[in-house]
Amino acid sequence: MPTAIKRAFPHFILFIYVGVILLPFVFIIFSSLKESNIEIAENPFGFPVELVFENYVEAWVKAKINVYFFNSLYLSFSSAIVGVILAAATAFAVTRMKFAGASKWIYQFVLVGMLIPGNVLFIAQYLLVNKLGILNTHWALFLPCTAGALPISVLLIAAFMKAIPSELEEAAIVDGLGSIGLFARIILPITMPALVTVFIINFLGVWNEYLLANFFISKDSLRTLPTGMVGFRDAFQTNYALICAGIIYSVIPVLILYAFLQEKIIDGITAGGVKG
Repeated sequence: MPTAIKRAFPHFILFIYVGVILLPFVFIIFSSLKESNIEIAENPFGFPVELVFENYVEAWVKAKINVYFFNSLYLSFSSAIVGVILAAATAFAVTRMKFAGASKWIYQFVLVGMLIPGNVLFIAQYLLVNKLGILNTHWALFLPCTAGALPISVLLIAAFMKAIPSELEEAAIVDGLGSIGLFARIILPITMPALVTVFIINFLGVWNEYLLANFFISKDSLRTLPTGMVGFRDAFQTNYALICAGIIYSVIPVLILYAFLQEKIIDGITAGGVKG
């Protein structure tokens, strides 16, 4: 086989792979801009005869995608931010502050949560949420999602913090910084790639959460996008253009986050395993 073909073959395979991944997304975009189901059926992957942007307006207002969208958005952001703060503080305590050997046991105790599948805790979570009186409120999603993301969050951030040279910490202490100052002014800025990575993971976890949202929240005004989209699909099951428009709304925040933070995500995943 010629050298040129050998070099081009991996790129050809990658091109095919990307095409297969993007094909459903292209179908959704084109279908969301088509006028009727007939046009979608006759030309599923073709460009719309006429761009019908009214589908997005109708899906946003008539199907109450706006309500579900903002419910998911603020729940995902708030849970991700609180989760990052708690995980960063825990990781700092077990990696940079030594508690006479207790740090190791605290770290292992936190990581035990990774061994327990989330579905196993569902009944216990439901009983706890019901007993706390927060069933059918956004707290019923916020608390379990934030707590459930802590083990993997602590693991990623702690791996990054362990790579920070101890000389940097000693120099900061000599300059008069206490534990809080060291954490806020030195450690957090250095671990920003890991924090961004954890934020994205937590955000996507809450954004895509369906099981808890389906059983813990029944009020339509409090529903998140995944559960709202199910009802939207049932109500508009014959209008595939509106359904596709709703799907586009659900992926927009994810695309924006990855577009602006992809470098930080890659740094956060890889740099934690490199000893500084």
